[in-house]
Amino acid sequence: MIFDHLVVVAPDLAEGVAHVRACLGIDMPEGGRHREMSTRNHLLRLSEATFLEVIAIDPDADPPHRARWFGLSDQAAVRADWDAGRRLRGFVARTGDLDGALDLHRALLGEPITVSRNDLSWRFGLRADGAWPAEGAAPCVIDWGPRGNPARSMPDLGATLEQVTLTHPDPAWVRSLHASLDLDWPIAIECGETLRFEAQVATPQGIRTLT
Repeated sequence: MIFDHLVVVAPDLAEGVAHVRACLGIDMPEGGRHREMSTRNHLLRLSEATFLEVIAIDPDADPPHRARWFGLSDQAAVRADWDAGRRLRGFVARTGDLDGALDLHRALLGEPITVSRNDLSWRFGLRADGAWPAEGAAPCVIDWGPRGNPARSMPDLGATLEQVTLTHPDPAWVRSLHASLDLDWPIAIECGETLRFEAQVATPQGIRTLT
């Protein structure tokens, strides 16, 4: 598995976009709607194969028949994380063999589903409860199919991901978890009281920090 994108989970999409603007000084372009999850997003290219996503419930869509991804069905928890400053909530890793990855780690990563946005369609590992794997210490897993990661088709607004840091009460356990997933991504893992992400992003205004 390789790092694919970062995810800001917001109680409201406008609130999420405003947070990124405050942190990075960049207005994120709109992405679209996910029919299967009743969510919407905005997207910011961070390289030819990585991006930042801000995602929230789509208030105009009917609720889905299953739990939403990224823990969005539990809006009380989303708001609590947001108010605690845990806004950059996790990351997604990509693989070309989603079924193989889920066969090895089904209890952690969930079952395969097909999701769409506009004219894109891809496969995603989703837990029955919709929650982040290992509370976010492990990534959700995606398989974009032959079209690949869509970042190359996003506008380049001058943002480049420099570093991601994950703090956790048990860094050794997180490193072991990532090794078991064969995760190829140089994330910095540090000891901290709670699970928390920070990203250093190069912008036209200099290096900025997203939380």
